[in-house]
Amino acid sequence: MTKHDPIYVLDANVLVQAHRRWYAFSFHPGFWDFLLIMHAQGRVVSIDRVRAEILAGDELETWVSNETPAAFFQTTATQEVVGHYAAMMQWVQGNGQFKPDAKAEFAGVADGWLAAYAKAHPDHVVVTHEEFSADAKKRVPLPNVCKQFGVPWIDTFAMLRALRARFVNQTFNNVI
Repeated sequence: MTKHDPIYVLDANVLVQAHRRWYAFSFHPGFWDFLLIMHAQGRVVSIDRVRAEILAGDELETWVSNETPAAFFQTTATQEVVGHYAAMMQWVQGNGQFKPDAKAEFAGVADGWLAAYAKAHPDHVVVTHEEFSADAKKRVPLPNVCKQFGVPWIDTFAMLRALRARFVNQTFNNVI
């Protein structure tokens, strides 16, 4: 890792959708191993609030509880992160574009904390499956907040390309 390599901060939807769709533990353990390797190399983290969102009593919770080191989920309880979060929440709450239910939902999930954490760490990039939507009203897309506050964001596949992930040499059990 060079001084300027970004550190990727994972949104809950990256982990949840990977678990439920593309990279289920039962047939693609390499994805999960890759995340841990990238974390060990200082390239991938998430935050404590994402951890709290994904503890749902399934295989993902088991992976989080048993496989991820404590440092994988970084604390948001710092003065700088809290300050950025407050500014972001003030912007969301004062923005007439978003409906009150969208603002309330945003205040209750990890997204604002994720953007604030990345803002407090300039070499960090938010990784999310959400997309920017200039016309959004019924929800506050994380990329909209990122754009407003100058926080870079990408999706999982762009992160995997940037990290040069290659999932090869998988064993094929029970193949007829």
